[in-house]
Amino acid sequence: MGTPTMTARGGAIESINPATEEVIATFDQFTPAQVEQALVEADAAFHQWRRQSFAERSRAMRGAAELLRKRKDRYAGLITAEMGKPITQAEAEVEKCAWVCDYFAEHAERFLARRPAQTNARLSYVAFEPLGVVLAVMPWNFPFWQVFRFAAPTLMAGNTAVLKHASNVPQCALAIEEVFRDAGFPRGALRAVLVPGGAVEAIIDDPRVRAVTLTGSNTTGEKVAAAAGRAIKKTVLELGGSDPFVVLDDADVAAAAAMAVRSRFQNGGQSCIAAKRFIVVASVAEEFERRFVEGIRKLKVGDPTDRTVHVGPLARADLRDTVDRQVRASVAQGARVVFGGAPRPGRGYFYQPTMLVVGPHPLSPSPSGRGGTLDMPAWREEIFGPVAVLVRAQDTDAAIALANDTIYGLGANLWTRDLARAQLLAARIEAGSVFVNGMVASDPRLPFGGVKQSGYGRELSDFGIHEFVNIQTVWMTDGEEHVPAPNAGGE
Repeated sequence: MGTPTMTARGGAIESINPATEEVIATFDQFTPAQVEQALVEADAAFHQWRRQSFAERSRAMRGAAELLRKRKDRYAGLITAEMGKPITQAEAEVEKCAWVCDYFAEHAERFLARRPAQTNARLSYVAFEPLGVVLAVMPWNFPFWQVFRFAAPTLMAGNTAVLKHASNVPQCALAIEEVFRDAGFPRGALRAVLVPGGAVEAIIDDPRVRAVTLTGSNTTGEKVAAAAGRAIKKTVLELGGSDPFVVLDDADVAAAAAMAVRSRFQNGGQSCIAAKRFIVVASVAEEFERRFVEGIRKLKVGDPTDRTVHVGPLARADLRDTVDRQVRASVAQGARVVFGGAPRPGRGYFYQPTMLVVGPHPLSPSPSGRGGTLDMPAWREEIFGPVAVLVRAQDTDAAIALANDTIYGLGANLWTRDLARAQLLAARIEAGSVFVNGMVASDPRLPFGGVKQSGYGRELSDFGIHEFVNIQTVWMTDGEEHVPAPNAGGE
């Protein structure tokens, strides 16, 4: 996952169009006094907002969805201008944000309803009470969606939020604050603070902040988790991913290859749940490679405001340079460039859609039996750009071992016509999500998150809304008699 970093000169935060390299807006970093004011407002809003009924919360959240749809053109334009997402994909992102608002407006009350418990008391139940102000440290690659998938359930639970967005998308950060303000949420319900990454620890330490959520890189996740741990505050971390795309010998190869192109190159490959490592059983590998390359050749790279473009620029120059370094190092260690393999000449932070192949012989399992003896960036690191690596597996067992041969565990794709076998194999894949014959995607109806170095905790669905609540036990009698609990006497 791309690290939330800042683009700044002399204390100013710059918004740079990655397709043209032009500075399109400049903002002053928040002073300590401005950060304090944001925290004051968020805390005050919490004490008001937590008392609102679910009906009142839902009304405001549906208002946010309505504004997103009304202002879709403007907000999608901001996304495209600040991080280079093709305009059609940016519009879809805004629509998805409206969907998640509507979803939690409809379902939050049911998800958070009191749960009766049968005990020796006259009445006992479990309640779900809001925690307070939640700090959200968010990345640039889906600058609206990453925020809304956290904010919709968190605000519907009665919390408020302070948003530290990636500093190369400041206009998106302020626009998101605008949505909630204009939709009728209390002033301060979601406050954006324009600060560099170095200011995050002090915000975490503030006693008004009760929890932290981060979507970002492993390095940033380590720092945020350490700071929150010292302060004894709950965290949810959604970190990097190097998702496997496993194609078995009975798969619909044509459908798999078509979806592989979409999964890898959507958003310029800048997605934590993009398929990155393509693991194909040897008997169908040649056909899959041929069809995959045919699909890549059809991709149009260029101006992201052009509605016919599929792949825009990478979001920053340093990201393009990192991808190029990873590809060059992988080639030096034995990968073969089948397509692309270099930055695109000219202005803008463009990198050619690229396919690397390791082989042609099937990989040998490592001595541990957990995967291939493959030590190159294209395999070991997350490549956050339009680069795919294809490897061959001897059989199904080898393919699953290769899929798990990574420090990450966010999502996985599995392609087979045998759905009964797919269920058995899904249980063997170390990932938070396994999508069979489809592309990994986040969905408000399903929990989203990872295992291993991809983080912990869940967003979305009923699981996500329970991350930032106090799961409170309430036990009571009428006070006229004492009913001792079994084995009473402390813990």
